[in-house]
Amino acid sequence: MHKAVVLQQVEGKPGQLIDVPTPSPQPNEVLVRITAAALNHRDLFIRQHLYPSPAFDVPLLADGVGTVISTGSAELDSIWKGKRVILTPGRGWDRSAEGPDSETGQYAILGGTKHCPLGTLQEFIAVDANELLEAPFHLSDEEAASLPLTGLTAYRALFTKSGNCKPGYNVLITGIGGGVALMDLQFASAAGCNVFVTSSSKEKLERAKQMGASGGVLYTEESWEKKLVEQLPSQRRWLDAVIDGAGGDIVERTSRILKHGGVIVSYGMTLGPKVLYSMGAVMKNIELRGSTMGSRQEFADMVKLVQTKHLRPVISKVVQGIEDIAQTDELFDEMKSGRQFGKLVVRISKTDEASQSKL
Repeated sequence: MHKAVVLQQVEGKPGQLIDVPTPSPQPNEVLVRITAAALNHRDLFIRQHLYPSPAFDVPLLADGVGTVISTGSAELDSIWKGKRVILTPGRGWDRSAEGPDSETGQYAILGGTKHCPLGTLQEFIAVDANELLEAPFHLSDEEAASLPLTGLTAYRALFTKSGNCKPGYNVLITGIGGGVALMDLQFASAAGCNVFVTSSSKEKLERAKQMGASGGVLYTEESWEKKLVEQLPSQRRWLDAVIDGAGGDIVERTSRILKHGGVIVSYGMTLGPKVLYSMGAVMKNIELRGSTMGSRQEFADMVKLVQTKHLRPVISKVVQGIEDIAQTDELFDEMKSGRQFGKLVVRISKTDEASQSKL
C-alpha cells in the first residue's frame, strides 16, 4: 500500500489522504516512485467543482517526476530501470497537429477525474512506457515536476498554433506569473521574439523583464493596450500574436494593435467560459485559435527544446511531504489568490530514496 491524495466529497477544501494498493507493472508498464508533483489551474477548478467529471478515488494532479524502480518486462528493465523520468500529462493524442487522434477521439488528462484513473499526487504510479521521457538532466526534481502540462500547453500554443514565433516578431503573453505564461516567455525569447507581457503586479512585470521580456503593462489600467503600443519597436508597431489564458475582452483589447491576419491563441479562460469576438477583428482577418495541451510528439519536441536551451521552469513555492494536507491547501490558496510567480510544487520523496526504494 502507498499514500495518495484524492478529492473529498465535502464543501470547503476537498482533499484527503488515503491508502491505495501499490500496482504491479504490466508487461508494457513501468513503476515510478514519484519524487515531486506540481499544481495547475485545472486542479484548482476540479476542487471547486468547476471541471467536468470529478472522481473521488483518483489521485489529484497531472504533473510529476520520479524514478523508475521496476518494470513489467526484461526489455523495459534494461531501458528504464533507475532512470529519472517525467510523465506525459494526457492520454489519447499521439502526433496529429490538429487534435487528439485516438480511435475514440477522446483525450484525457491525468488527475482527479473519471476520464483517466491516474494522478501524480501519490507515492507510486504505474504507467505505459510510451507515456514517459527521461527528465532533462539540468533540472531539479521540483523543476522537472513543473514542466509537463505547462511546458506542453505553452509549446503548442506558441509554436504549433500561433504560427508567429519568429525572430523579430512581437508576441504578447498575458497574465505573466502563471506557469504556462512563464514557459512561453522563455520559449519565445529563446526563438528571438520580442516578448511583451501583462500583469496586475508591477513586481511581476519587473521579474518578467529580468527573464527577457522587452516590456509589459498592467492590465488593471485603463486602455493598457495603448500603453503597450508605445513600447513596441519603432520599426514594428504592431503585435504579431497574442498568447492568452484569461479570455474576457482580449479580442477587443488587442485586435486594434494586432497586424492584419494576426493570431490570438487561447489556452484558457480564467475570467469566464466565453470570449467575445468583434466585427473589428473580422475586418482585420484576425484569427482566434483554441489550444489545449498537446500531442506526445509535441511533448517530446518541447522536452528537447528545454534540454537544448537549458531552460528552467520557474518555481514559486515548494512544500515538503504528501501527508500534510494543510500544506497542500496553502498551495491551492496561493493559486486561487494569484500571488504565485511560477509553479507550486509538492515534494513527495527524495531522488535517492526513490532510486533505493524496495517494495
